[in-house]
Amino acid sequence: MPGDGGGADGGQPGFFDAEERLRWLSASGDPLERLRAVVDFEAFRVELEAAVPRADRSRGGRPPWDAVLMFRVLVLQALYTLSDDQTEYQLRDRLSFMRFVGLALQDAVPDAKTIWRFREQLTRAGALAAMFARFDAMLAERGFLAMGGQIVDATIIEARRPRLTKEEKATLRGGGTPEGWSKARTRQIDRDGRWTLKRGRKARPPEGAPRQATAEIAVPMFGYKNHLGIDRGHGFIRRFTVTHAARHDGSQLGAVLDANNTASGVWADTAYRSKANVEMLDRRGLRPEFQRAKPRGRPMPAHISRGNATRARVRSLVEHVFATEKRRMGLVVRSIGLARATARITLANLAYNMRRLVWIEGRGAPA
Repeated sequence: MPGDGGGADGGQPGFFDAEERLRWLSASGDPLERLRAVVDFEAFRVELEAAVPRADRSRGGRPPWDAVLMFRVLVLQALYTLSDDQTEYQLRDRLSFMRFVGLALQDAVPDAKTIWRFREQLTRAGALAAMFARFDAMLAERGFLAMGGQIVDATIIEARRPRLTKEEKATLRGGGTPEGWSKARTRQIDRDGRWTLKRGRKARPPEGAPRQATAEIAVPMFGYKNHLGIDRGHGFIRRFTVTHAARHDGSQLGAVLDANNTASGVWADTAYRSKANVEMLDRRGLRPEFQRAKPRGRPMPAHISRGNATRARVRSLVEHVFATEKRRMGLVVRSIGLARATARITLANLAYNMRRLVWIEGRGAPA
């Protein structure tokens, strides 16, 4: 009967019911199926298996999970910013997720602890940076060379805010541990993240309304900062580094420059304009295309304003990366410490590049 939850024969849903639903998902344009078709995940196997040693089966126990399957689980987690528990639930619940990672309906599903352990092994082995570099090499092999110059910027990735008294903050800043803290309490506090102020401006009043100065607003934020550089030609993230949120953007310019880019232009906002950075670019044969700040106490000269507007049209391409990661993918840091935050952000940057590749290749596909 309709609505009784049974399969085609009136019993429990079976293999053919699942196959029919998967065919429907494919016909509807399952983005995860497209991602798996475009990205060769097997190309990561060597690095993955080197970082995650196989368990000794002579003592019995469950067989180890396939490393490539587990890597797809981490990519899936990054695409949707899922916790480990949420990832386990969604793998059990959603056919598209099962198919993407390589599980059939009757297969066992890796639990939250297994997912955490696999990511932790990759983090401790420093393997995620190698995964990112491997994918960048894959892009070059497919003809997506870094070209057109590079655009650099940084964005704050929020982490869980610690609730501390003034005395506890002062003790932690001095490198100590507040009196009376248990080991559990100490492990729950992120000592690597930092507070900073995200500055912006209020919207200008509409035409006809009384004119008033646009007051600057500052929002306190705690967490880390994702410094990155994209190539202007294709929009892929080519280099990145992760720091605490209070690190100045301009101090990380050298870490995010891509020596393989075929053009010399480097676009950035005013935070990167310094004598040291300009001299560094000159030594590397690169051309600074930095925004210029408004002279203090004077109106912006017309020629500088025009130059800023021209550079801003190019520089705005990097905002697409941040909008995708923070809005579509919902990127936040739920872990404790710089190493784990770097792992999360690395996976998000890698997942962004995979999404970008699917989009670019999809533009040339027949309708």
